[in-house]
Amino acid sequence: MLLVENVNHGFGSRVILEDVTFRLKKGEHITLVGANGEGKSTFLNIITKKLMPDEGTIRWANKVSVGYLDQHTVLEKGKSIRDVLRTAFDGMFQLEKDMLEMYDKMGSATDEEMAKLMEETSTIQDTLELSGFYAIDSKIDEVANGLGLRDIGLDKDVSQLSGGQRTKVLLTKLLLESPTILILDEPTNYLDEDHIEWLKNYLQNYENSFILVSHDIAFVNSVSTVIYHMENGSITRYKGNYDDFQNMYNLKKRQVEQAFVKQQKEIKHLETFIAKNKARVATTNMAKSRQKKLDKMVKIERPRDKVKPEFRFNEARVPSKIVFEANDLVLGYDEALTSPLNVQLIRGKKIALKGVNGLGKSTLLKTLIGKIKPFDGKVELGDYLEIGYFEQESSRDNSNTAIDEIWNTYPSMSNFEVRQALAKCGLTNDHITSQMKVLSGGEAAKVRLCKIMLRDINFLVLDEPTNHLDVDAKEELKRAIQAFKGTVLLVSHEPEFYMDIVEDVWNIEDWTTKIV
Repeated sequence: MLLVENVNHGFGSRVILEDVTFRLKKGEHITLVGANGEGKSTFLNIITKKLMPDEGTIRWANKVSVGYLDQHTVLEKGKSIRDVLRTAFDGMFQLEKDMLEMYDKMGSATDEEMAKLMEETSTIQDTLELSGFYAIDSKIDEVANGLGLRDIGLDKDVSQLSGGQRTKVLLTKLLLESPTILILDEPTNYLDEDHIEWLKNYLQNYENSFILVSHDIAFVNSVSTVIYHMENGSITRYKGNYDDFQNMYNLKKRQVEQAFVKQQKEIKHLETFIAKNKARVATTNMAKSRQKKLDKMVKIERPRDKVKPEFRFNEARVPSKIVFEANDLVLGYDEALTSPLNVQLIRGKKIALKGVNGLGKSTLLKTLIGKIKPFDGKVELGDYLEIGYFEQESSRDNSNTAIDEIWNTYPSMSNFEVRQALAKCGLTNDHITSQMKVLSGGEAAKVRLCKIMLRDINFLVLDEPTNHLDVDAKEELKRAIQAFKGTVLLVSHEPEFYMDIVEDVWNIEDWTTKIV
């Protein structure tokens, strides 16, 4: 279905892909895995021709339709969600239009023309029936309900949607198009648990091929039949799911390490022999022979361990016993999103906030910490609070480099201190000197986490912190939150991440009203 050969690509001096070869067979369910910044999204942009590689060839099979979940697609103001979803069937609507025009021509057609028109309309009619054209609305309802769009309302104007809701619309449209090849870049980031489960079942039963990028291991394990691992500019194919890949990868790494150690011993032995014998007439030929063997030897490179982040939240002085108290709090902007809410958070508690997307989890966080005003009611914050707030997404137009981003917030730090702080978060010199807008989602998230970790806090507020983070970074973040002695309020769609951290889960669905 797709053949990628000898692709090279880089940004400036930074090599992203080096002599990469990749193949996609019919019906394969492939997941691309790898640490943040290894080039997964770049690779997707290259195979979908949004980006030209520096070198190499990309060959798609004939008559392949490719559907790519592109979160930057513009949705036209004035169109409802249903209007956008119906565009997935534009090809069928065009066929119906052609058929109706042929019926109009029949009134003045000759016998010969009539026979031809009857044949063509019959073919179109069969195509529409086989494609389920006359059940489009029920198909739209089925997929839209599965991904939670019914809760928003299919008649809602797309210009009024949040980022997460917008992504859901684009994903639903893509699934309705049912392309030969489906390409999904971190589709679970904006889905809650129920809708992730629905998408998992959908992909498990998907007859066509797909290429997925995801750091959600449970999800990857359940839908993948092939793993491609991206590391140090190369890409390696493994048969099976993520667990199978991990087992084979670790075995291969151990074998290379053992071969490296063995070869190093042999090199040392040869070098010692040559040094001792090259000056003696009786043994000089033997020494030259060993030197030739040494020169011809293909050196094994020791497997390089990826830089792993180290996260640590610095604790400020102890705040008052009640961190915040909400009295008859109603969330909303132009309209109320919740019924009156009365809730308080006690110092030292760690709470997860869950619920269907679009029902106000981010709004609740911002309201509770005073970033936006309540629609009604009030929030009283405790004394001596030092809040560390991690926002779900960063600006796409941020031209600051990672080092400037930290320096602008902490101007008294030295260049060395800023670099050291970013390096601790798992960022290399290439990342540190790159603009925020060209960093991967995971790299940008590490910069934002770094900002929080450079100040003393006692109340940590995290809005979907695991979005985009690779497996190692997620594990380290989990450990750091567990070690933090302050109060924590976090939003996450991954129970396997937060259930070991929190002592209670607040479900916003218990408080929300229906979105009109």
